[in-house]
Amino acid sequence: MNQILLGGNGNNQVFLNAAMANRHGLIAGATGTGKTISLQLLAESFSQLGTPCFLADVKGDLSGLAAAGSGSDKLQSRCEQIGVPLPAFAPCPVLLWDIFGKLGLSARTTISEMGPLLLASLLELNDTQTGVLYGCFDYADEQGLLLLDMKDLRALLAFMAENAKSLSGQYGNISASSVGAIQRRLLVLEQQGAEHFFAEPALALTDLMQTDFSGKGVISILDVTTLIHQSPKLYATFLLWLLAELFEQLPEQGDADKPRLVLFFDEAHLLFNTAPKPLIDKVEQVVRLIRSKGVGVFFISQSPMDIPEAILGQLGCRIQHALRAFTPKDKKNVKAVADNFRPNPGLNTAEVITELGTGEALVSVLDTKGRPQPVEKILMCPPASRIGPLSQAEREQLLARSPLTNRYRDTIDRESAFELLAKRRDKADTDAPQPKADTRAPQPSRRGDSAGDAFFKSLARTFGSKLGQSLVRGILGALKR
Repeated sequence: MNQILLGGNGNNQVFLNAAMANRHGLIAGATGTGKTISLQLLAESFSQLGTPCFLADVKGDLSGLAAAGSGSDKLQSRCEQIGVPLPAFAPCPVLLWDIFGKLGLSARTTISEMGPLLLASLLELNDTQTGVLYGCFDYADEQGLLLLDMKDLRALLAFMAENAKSLSGQYGNISASSVGAIQRRLLVLEQQGAEHFFAEPALALTDLMQTDFSGKGVISILDVTTLIHQSPKLYATFLLWLLAELFEQLPEQGDADKPRLVLFFDEAHLLFNTAPKPLIDKVEQVVRLIRSKGVGVFFISQSPMDIPEAILGQLGCRIQHALRAFTPKDKKNVKAVADNFRPNPGLNTAEVITELGTGEALVSVLDTKGRPQPVEKILMCPPASRIGPLSQAEREQLLARSPLTNRYRDTIDRESAFELLAKRRDKADTDAPQPKADTRAPQPSRRGDSAGDAFFKSLARTFGSKLGQSLVRGILGALKR
């Protein structure tokens, strides 16, 4: 039986049965109470069992998984209290990733792979705008137009707006105001760095599911220290996309002695804070069903109350670090958290939660039949890898050794919607009959074809060019409001 020692209290030790890890888990607690170390312990323990892991590094210190830890008197004392020897300090096999491609391998996907549901949530579109976006995806599918990067989607939106009259019968009303609103949202997203994310080569899921030459699971660490402040919505959408892609692509695994992949989603509240209900319902369904694919998901957040109840109820392994109760609302939340544990007659769970020290936790796991065990108060085991980040030199050395560097280093810009629509437009212009010279005096612009409208259409045709992108950033916000 594959088991992971979580910690102990001098009387009892608590083990996580790896076969139950695809029943998912939760690591919660206030800032500075030990959540990151618990995450690190779990990731390296799964790695030692041969299970690859993916985790998001919010604070920038999880890269230490790639280096060996070291002992200290304090660590020795902790191990004695738990009843275990000092860990055999060693590094884990690690791949570093970064959406911006600076602190790790470039993690990318395409517009088509993201899909309209997640993209509409990312752009925070209303129902009407979402309908237009779905129409764009339907048209692209029917016409064989690849939507790979942001200029593809911008070009398609411009095309749909220019041909709204002929397309409305099949794709509904495509108003200029809705298209303009989506275009502006795309420009904001681009300025937040999304152009690095929507590109090829897209992240291959198989690259997140590797073992090294010794059979250890490779830990993929996505650095999001910049992204989470610059575009928290993009961070959350990436995690949801990854979850959905794994669910769609992986075959059924059935019961196994360990998961094939474990995901750790830090700052989990960002996944649900502004997500529309249809998306939350979809996530709840995926979390419920992805266990059959052999994937475990651990959510990390300050409070379990950050997780929707339908998802919280599916999390079998729970590691609860200290919570603070300074206000009546805090005390109510603490009681709610305590009530989610199976009671232990020897513990006043609600009281203990507020008294836990750093590295202490209330833990409940599932037995071999999937039943929650009574909650235990324990000291969490120390990890064998380094607590703290790699130096810049160590990070660069690790990246230089990565076997995937050449695969993800350069972006690829193959023929897709932007190029095909440009060819179609050029052909239409060439085939159109040339008008005779008009010697009459200039006539006023028609109401439906104002100077502003004509300029907007002309500007839309330049999307994707450096000049067009520069112009649009400066003045699109003033058009079509």
